[in-house]
Amino acid sequence: MNLNTFTKIIQMKRRIKFVSLVLSLISFLSFGQTENDSILKPMKLVQPNCLKVGDSIAIVSPAGILIDKEESIEKAKKLAESWGLKVFIGEHVFTQNNHFSGTDNERASDFQKALDNPRIRAIWCARGGYGSVRILDKLEFTKFKLNPKWIIGYSDITAFHSHIHNLGVETIHAMMASSLVFDDQEAKESIETFRKALFGEELRYTITSSIDNRKGVGEGILVGGNLSILQSMLGSNSQINVEGKLLFIEEIGEYKYQIDRMLQSLKRAGVFNHCKGLIVGDMSSLKKNTPVWGSSIEQLILDIVADYDFPVLFNFPAGHETDNRALILGKMVQMNIKKGTSEVVFK
Repeated sequence: MNLNTFTKIIQMKRRIKFVSLVLSLISFLSFGQTENDSILKPMKLVQPNCLKVGDSIAIVSPAGILIDKEESIEKAKKLAESWGLKVFIGEHVFTQNNHFSGTDNERASDFQKALDNPRIRAIWCARGGYGSVRILDKLEFTKFKLNPKWIIGYSDITAFHSHIHNLGVETIHAMMASSLVFDDQEAKESIETFRKALFGEELRYTITSSIDNRKGVGEGILVGGNLSILQSMLGSNSQINVEGKLLFIEEIGEYKYQIDRMLQSLKRAGVFNHCKGLIVGDMSSLKKNTPVWGSSIEQLILDIVADYDFPVLFNFPAGHETDNRALILGKMVQMNIKKGTSEVVFK
């Protein structure tokens, strides 16, 4: 090998090393930017098509047993039909299997058929209770991801909300088919927000501010649901991701120490580390501690998040009460918490 050839080889190797170094640097910087963006600007979730007159929905019961609820389901069916929708009732909605609306396989079968049927544009859960988590791993979401549709419900249905958000699809936290109340003004307003959410109309809430609120402006994708279910999802592929997002929680029938324990679990799992705001819905029918807990539920929550600098909104009308306003989970939301009134606006 002559000197010129040797020199050219050395120069080429140097160029290759330089190019490799530049590419590595670009890759490193890009990774850093992407990671930062994932915290500050989470990837937007897919929004299923908004419903229109003539669309079809399915009512299924993936969890607790329905006893003497035929009339309630019929009223829910007529309500949806009054909006111009076609309603199909799952085969096992009224099946009774001890605690559940049918066996795990029966409930999963109804849900799977609704997921896979391209004509079904929304799946409205009949009730919660308990049982959704038992069928999650029996379901196959391939067709759903190709043809997303709205999943609707609250309470135990949080298991679906959390799991489906990790698939990148928005869902609706709203009243269920068996829990409709028609003769109360607050219920009528809740029904109207449910309709707006389904049909893609503007959702904007203005509520009286609680003296316990932590004032400020928060913006991010809204996630969350029932606190017990969120805590039970920790460590699974359905665990909630709150990085750069707003978290909504609600609960019913628990002791304060249980609320504290669940929130401590979320905290230790890092759920609040990059949270942009907390919306607290109804904390209904809380049980009395013996001995007494010693503080309000609001102070309990504020103590948990004392180390974090994000706004906290209390008394949002969503959860296990008659006034259960619809929330589009997975959608970008801005909340502005002020002294007199506070706003929650879906973008």
